[in-house]
Amino acid sequence: MTDLELKNIIKICNKATPSPWTSYIEGRDFNSGSSFIMTGEKGSRDYDIEFISIKPEDQDFIAMARNVISLLVDEIIKLKGDQ
Repeated sequence: MTDLELKNIIKICNKATPSPWTSYIEGRDFNSGSSFIMTGEKGSRDYDIEFISIKPEDQDFIAMARNVISLLVDEIIKLKGDQ
């Protein structure tokens, strides 16, 4: 990946609602209501992301991606600097 591509990924991450994002799936994580992604932490929540139709695996991926993409890009930048 080029430095420009990495910078663009970080730019998009920085514009998104801050992590952590936590995926809650009805029937797996609780028994009533609809599945959603909680943004922020329980004590300082931002808004909930609800989907009209999504597979649980895709919802989990979206939440996980928000939490780790910037960390992965930082690691790539670090490793490229070590060369």
